[in-house]
Amino acid sequence: MIKIILTAVVLLSLGSVSASADASKGQRLYLKKLKSVCGFNGAKMAEKHSTIEWEKLHDANKIADEIRKECPKVKDSALKDKFMIHYYDFFKTYSNDSGNIPSC
Repeated sequence: MIKIILTAVVLLSLGSVSASADASKGQRLYLKKLKSVCGFNGAKMAEKHSTIEWEKLHDANKIADEIRKECPKVKDSALKDKFMIHYYDFFKTYSNDSGNIPSC
């Protein structure tokens, strides 16, 4: 019985970690999927907007549209819905008014 409960707790905790947004994952995704087609690093992309502007774009589901506007050559595979929350968290964390500087 204890093994079953322990297993359930571990699985639930792992599931909640992978479902949350992650700025570092967004940075890795940007480096892997967007940097070469955009032609500039993630810091330049994140600095295109303020934190509030990124929040408004996210609330309106316009992050992918903004990426397409800045990087017209981007492939649809780089803009999957499951990536958007990570891109958003990365862009918001390193926006032009955040004072943070990413390493990419």
